[in-house]
Amino acid sequence: MKQKGKWFGAQASQHGETQDDRVAASLAHLRALEFSARGFSLLPRQPAESIMSGRNASRLRGRGLNFEELRHYRPGDDIRTMDWKVTNRTGKPHVRVYTEEKERQVYLLVDQRVSMFFGSQRAMKSAVTAELAALLAWRVVGESDRVGALIFDDQHCHHFTPRRSREGVIDILSCLEASNASLRAGSRANAGQLNVALDSLMRRVTHNALVIYIGDGFGWNGGSDEMLKLLSQHNDVITMNVFDPAETLLPNLKELVVSDGEMQIVVTGSRETLQQRFEESYLKHLRHMREALQRFDLPLIEMNTVDDPLQQLLRAMGAPA
Repeated sequence: MKQKGKWFGAQASQHGETQDDRVAASLAHLRALEFSARGFSLLPRQPAESIMSGRNASRLRGRGLNFEELRHYRPGDDIRTMDWKVTNRTGKPHVRVYTEEKERQVYLLVDQRVSMFFGSQRAMKSAVTAELAALLAWRVVGESDRVGALIFDDQHCHHFTPRRSREGVIDILSCLEASNASLRAGSRANAGQLNVALDSLMRRVTHNALVIYIGDGFGWNGGSDEMLKLLSQHNDVITMNVFDPAETLLPNLKELVVSDGEMQIVVTGSRETLQQRFEESYLKHLRHMREALQRFDLPLIEMNTVDDPLQQLLRAMGAPA
């Protein structure tokens, strides 16, 4: 969907002219965000104003614990570590000893489908999503944790094993650059690919990880709800919903071209019935996503395409902008 004669330079980028990072984020731009990824944290202790503060199930778990050994109880041991089954079987008190994991795994689930190739003011949703993923990846590595990713488009899922290195981040950003550059207006969006990506991620994530979905939730349904529920039982899950203001309100245009990737029609945006149906359809999708996340006590962070992504992250995480 586009206003006649105006589309953020997307047409120029598709014809090989100077790339606009607001349309398709370049690797150079995403790498430069390393020096901006400051002032917020994904560690368990959050500022009072953070969306992660004061919650129950959604509070960040930290790096987790690894089982080390089972040994006899010693004076001063925490009674909560007592292994009652072994104690009852042997007749002698035993405790389970754990050590804290030295690092935590963070997985970025990044949506790069054609539904993300939309923008009415500052930038495309796909470009904003790439910027958010870059900022988070650089921050995770800066906190000495491992970051991995699953970047999916309408046909493929690209997996990146969690690594604690700049090279690992650059591999992720290179894929984001390629995904941004390959998006084309008019292509058919695959609603079912979201659940394919979630299922693929669940096969790789075990426990005590932080999973951050960044996208518009296109195709979110009951199957998505169930997979997020299972994923959140042993991991932290954050959803960043990237949206454009024009998605909630149909522009009042004399001529509006709408396409499903194969066919296109010209409609009038000023018709009240069309406006109402358009708004109800989007709000129904958003309501389903919000209610599901609220039911599982999982945080939802709204990210728009107008404001600076870093400033939005700082506000969401309770840091001074």
